[in-house]
Amino acid sequence: MAAKILVVDDDPNVQRLLQYTLKQEGYDVVIAADGAEGFRLWGDELPDLILLDVMLPKLDGYQVASKIRGEEASSSHVPIIMLTAEREVEQKVRGLRAGADDYLIKPFHPAELLARIKSLLARFAPRDILLARPPMGRVLAFYGAKGGVGTTTIAINAAIALHREMGRKVCLVDANLQFGDHRVFLDLGLDKKSVVDIVSAPNIDVDLVRQVMVKHDSGIDLLLAPPSPESADLVHADHLPQIIEHLRSLYDYILIDVDKRLDDVNLGIFEAADTVFVVMTADLSCLKNVRLILETMGHLGYPAGKVHLVLNRSNAFTGINVKNAEGALKRTIDHQVVNEYRGAISALNSGSPFMFSKADSPLGNSLLQFTRAVDKPETADAGTVGAAAR
Repeated sequence: MAAKILVVDDDPNVQRLLQYTLKQEGYDVVIAADGAEGFRLWGDELPDLILLDVMLPKLDGYQVASKIRGEEASSSHVPIIMLTAEREVEQKVRGLRAGADDYLIKPFHPAELLARIKSLLARFAPRDILLARPPMGRVLAFYGAKGGVGTTTIAINAAIALHREMGRKVCLVDANLQFGDHRVFLDLGLDKKSVVDIVSAPNIDVDLVRQVMVKHDSGIDLLLAPPSPESADLVHADHLPQIIEHLRSLYDYILIDVDKRLDDVNLGIFEAADTVFVVMTADLSCLKNVRLILETMGHLGYPAGKVHLVLNRSNAFTGINVKNAEGALKRTIDHQVVNEYRGAISALNSGSPFMFSKADSPLGNSLLQFTRAVDKPETADAGTVGAAAR
């Protein structure tokens, strides 16, 4: 089971940041906002490690550490890391005498904190406690109701926004196996590795998947489609779900740009996905297709919450407004992205997506709102912990 960490800090910003940092590493997190609550939760929750701020209401960190050391059984020892903005040696010595095992001065980098946590857990935690587990990534499939609705544009730019604006570790998969466009739209050559390099290997494992990923200048990693249409036949229906499971252990988000066919390969992707985003525009032929897609998803037994509708070019004049579209579908449209077709296609044709080169444009702001809605858990700047603390 995962190690449980008790965070005792009265600064909400530090609470959120530590909670996000620790959960991304697979730890269970319990929060206390003052020393008295921290001491109570130590007894109730039995944490495997405590991050304890020095300056706390009711009981300060030194008092909390002393009370814990005074009451814990001789056979148990919960490791305590003191957090403080004070740099004087006397304060550090006082914390260690109170019972702290380690001491960190704010601001500190998350990597240093995690290294110290893992070191202490290795010394004191029971053997059946996991020091950390890889974050299990969310799989988001993007499926166009018809060609030309902007599915690839949204998938590529959402991936970049999740990484650059939300600080997530993101992988983008081009599952348009015969005619994938990611190489062109991201200015990558035919010499880059692709999914064929994975499925052609004798065994598919996480190390192989990691080696095949292509790094883009925006910071996201790519799993590219085969370099030629005929090599797409090498990818079978059972390959992508297996690869996706390996990607889950490497990334916070796996975004998959799916082609239009409802074949075994794509159905396998839908099955593996946590959410399927059906990208549409407000025109009659597209609405007809969306209704058929929703019916198909229903027949497959997918819960309604798994399928989200994304109205692209929402402010473009088509004679059908959002309310009319929702009435025709008998379904709420979950997300909207504004129309700026020329800017979007120009950015893709230049090999520099707009969330990479023009994120502050109206289209970029609209796409950012979409990704914020997708990234539902609270986010925090993972750059430096405690920068805003006392």
